[in-house]
Amino acid sequence: MTHTITTPAPIVTPEGFLTHWQGHRRLTRRVIEAFPEDQLFTFTAAPPMRPFGTLAWEIHQVSELTLDGLLTGTWTEPDWRRGTGTDRAELLAEWDALSTRLEENFAAVDPAFFGQQHTLPWGQMSGWAATIYTIDNEIHHRGQGYVYLRALGIEPPAFYER
Repeated sequence: MTHTITTPAPIVTPEGFLTHWQGHRRLTRRVIEAFPEDQLFTFTAAPPMRPFGTLAWEIHQVSELTLDGLLTGTWTEPDWRRGTGTDRAELLAEWDALSTRLEENFAAVDPAFFGQQHTLPWGQMSGWAATIYTIDNEIHHRGQGYVYLRALGIEPPAFYER
């Protein structure tokens, strides 16, 4: 009798995950672009909710922290005050630069690193959980952006067109 040992295929490969993440980033970028220039950093549905431009900077900083943590093992809390600019062009330039860094560097993350526990500023997580958290955070805040756009009478980008 011959026994064949097979290794199950992963549900998602790192390459597939990167494609998924970049799809969310492209969609959020379109939400940033959908805001009128004078509303991106000022409009809020109700205080104390923050304007979408501020939320987009937070998304950027959490994504940057995650990529840096995956590559270096160092999970440094962002300087939340740094990402408070009010210039759409600056935000989009930083956004695009990070998307390029993701594309160029994500493959360098050791697959074993995703299963290891890491200490992030907000608690212990595996590399996968930290990366998924980053996307969940983006989706959450992008949803706020959708509400703001609708309150401004603007149809947001289709959420499924990533």
